[in-house]
Amino acid sequence: MDKFIVRKAAVLGAGVMGAQIAAHLVNAKVAVVLFDLPAKEGPKNGIAARAVAGLKKLNPAPLGRADLADEIAVANYEDDLEKLRDCDLVIEAIAERLDWKHDLYAKIAPAIAPHAILATNTSGLSIGKLAEGLPAELRARFCGVHFFNPPRYMHLVELIATRDTSPAIVDQLESFLTTTLGKGCVRAKDTPNFIANRIGIFGILATVREAERFGLGLDVVDDLTGARLGRAKSGTFRTADVVGLDTVGHVMKTMQDNLRDDPFHALYATPAVFSTLIGRGALGQKSGGGFYRKDGTKILRFDAASGDYVASGAKADETVVRMLKKKTWGERLALLRESKNPQAQFVWALLRDGFHYAAAKLEEIADNARDVDLAMRFGFGMEQGPFEVWQQAGWTQVAEWIREDIDAGKALAKVPLPAWVFAGKVAERGGVHQPEGSYSPARDAFVPRAEQPVYARQIFRASVMGENAPDPRTAGTTVYENDAIRLWTLDRDEYRNVLIASIRSKMHAIGPDVIEGLMRGVELAESKYRGLVVWSPDDPFSVGADVQALLPVFMSGGVKAVEPLERRLQEAMLRLRYAQVPTVAAVSGMALGGGCELLLYCARRVAHLESYIGLVEVGIGLVPGAGGLAYGARRAAEERQAAPDAYLLHFLTKYFTAAAMAEVAKSALEARATGWLLDSDLVVFNRYELLYVALNEAIAMSEAGYRAPRRAKFAVAGRSVLATIEAQLANLRDGGFASAHDYHLARLIAEAMCGGDVDEGTIVDEEWILGLERRAFLSLLNHPKTQERAMGMMQTGKPVRN
Repeated sequence: MDKFIVRKAAVLGAGVMGAQIAAHLVNAKVAVVLFDLPAKEGPKNGIAARAVAGLKKLNPAPLGRADLADEIAVANYEDDLEKLRDCDLVIEAIAERLDWKHDLYAKIAPAIAPHAILATNTSGLSIGKLAEGLPAELRARFCGVHFFNPPRYMHLVELIATRDTSPAIVDQLESFLTTTLGKGCVRAKDTPNFIANRIGIFGILATVREAERFGLGLDVVDDLTGARLGRAKSGTFRTADVVGLDTVGHVMKTMQDNLRDDPFHALYATPAVFSTLIGRGALGQKSGGGFYRKDGTKILRFDAASGDYVASGAKADETVVRMLKKKTWGERLALLRESKNPQAQFVWALLRDGFHYAAAKLEEIADNARDVDLAMRFGFGMEQGPFEVWQQAGWTQVAEWIREDIDAGKALAKVPLPAWVFAGKVAERGGVHQPEGSYSPARDAFVPRAEQPVYARQIFRASVMGENAPDPRTAGTTVYENDAIRLWTLDRDEYRNVLIASIRSKMHAIGPDVIEGLMRGVELAESKYRGLVVWSPDDPFSVGADVQALLPVFMSGGVKAVEPLERRLQEAMLRLRYAQVPTVAAVSGMALGGGCELLLYCARRVAHLESYIGLVEVGIGLVPGAGGLAYGARRAAEERQAAPDAYLLHFLTKYFTAAAMAEVAKSALEARATGWLLDSDLVVFNRYELLYVALNEAIAMSEAGYRAPRRAKFAVAGRSVLATIEAQLANLRDGGFASAHDYHLARLIAEAMCGGDVDEGTIVDEEWILGLERRAFLSLLNHPKTQERAMGMMQTGKPVRN
């Protein structure tokens, strides 16, 4: 397969999806042109330009850095079609009207380069019918590419080929989407709403019907259908509010209009509660309210019976919660089905309806069961797909329960389960997922994964239950482990010589066992390996120091007992920085406080785009104590070397402000702008490729003859700059913008970063600043305001302002 390089892309349509797809392309350093209709008034590119400007205001942010919006070029279909000629990829994302899309295709086709791929982001229109609007020579390079909203954050992209699409084109596009944009690609058949929306929207429809049957309110339903079921914690109705009720309604209508012969068709009718809210313009988050709305500090929910909003906050019955906490799905489903509790009956009915529909539609919408489960996980935030849950609960038993409910008229539709559920390979093997592959009804076989070259970059690929894929928590050869950390190597020749440190404490908090494991890791890596990679199979990277582990030490021995632990943590950071082999932090998710400091003291960082990095200690009334302030002081001095006549405060300010304000970078790109990542660090868009890139980076650094940096000595700002910062802090305090304790914490941070009571320009080493950090950190442990903040955070998970 020829290599497909996307140097430049065009997005046609500057609506919600089109503009955000353009944003994610520019996140990935792809040059982008965003097209829309010529404006009737003002600049002709005004529609696209306003969409680009609007990207900076959206939450969650579609851009990795707000200023990246300036890199999106704008265009219109009347004057700028020639700009398509140097685009390698063209993504159409205009309104869901077949005739409008055909009109646009006729206009753009002559300008599309002979090598370029044209893809439509339709959410449900037939790709085959859309292809009919293209000249024959372009049809081989045309397919569906269905992003989920919001495109930056949702992992799923569905790829849909037509009978004319070149297989190589789909492979090339999948490689680009997987590595460059970080997506999880699933190939879907060309049926209305494809895979995820077909199953997911049916799930919403079933939820509404079953909730009405069992008399449950929206808030109870959301509590039951969120994290308790291993799904998105927002539940069903809050998720609909985020997506937009009009958007959900549109997908429902696609099913109504295009699936008239479907035996489930009667169930596709838009529920009355949706119609009521849409009719009122209550479309969810974007309109200020939908199923839920804010009233001051209160959250109200819509009550269909009264047609008004009422207080929300009701939770699932504790009896049902206990059922859902049982160890296996088999235990859970048996208890739910047998219970007379309406909430338990609701949950069983909802899961049964999902199993029933997924089995009935598998052959129609997907090649195999794996594609359905991965689509639901990547697109709807499920921990396990419907077939995985069914198989884990006991395939044959659950199938019999579903058949009994269908026969008894309890299921939503009197549609029998397919014959393959009860007979043949699936019944004999006890499920659709097996080590050799996942079941395909069309082929009556367990189909192995396609092995495109791009997936060689995923050492631990997303797997389904029953596949028996290696578990990254136990894979490879363990070299050393304790309860909080594991040191190990992969059993692959190319990577055996790199040691991996995987933190496994809760939230990957850094306590004494993690510290000792990291010290042991550096020692082992220097003696036997070519490098050390700090990587864990799950997020977050680390939320920082294990405060709860320090609490009993402090309670029994006071500050003196904590001081050796604090000193040891600082020693571990320096050990990582000055190791004689490259140390690489593979970062994803939150890297806060000590987690931020851990990555700062590695020789190199490989960060997933969705890395949220910052020094947040002031939130619990402390200051960074594991080298974060020393890092900021050193980096400010190093940056000043490029402009020696500049005032050191200019370079120090961003590091001081970040620590004093507990600022968190909202992406790896933002972290690079704020100084937590360097230009030499790598940003990876696909979480599943993170370990591969980090290991290869460690090997490349070793091959290049890596040598640890010299022990740093640098100039500090001293007492004069400290006095300037103190004056500014006093103004904030006296103006009511900061509390007295905020002032005290910020002053301690400033004192450490300025080097203490020394002259400006004094040369110090890292140990000097670390000593100031340590003194400041320990001085706060007995402070009553700090203790209030720490206890408040541990009890509520929210910062206390005092």
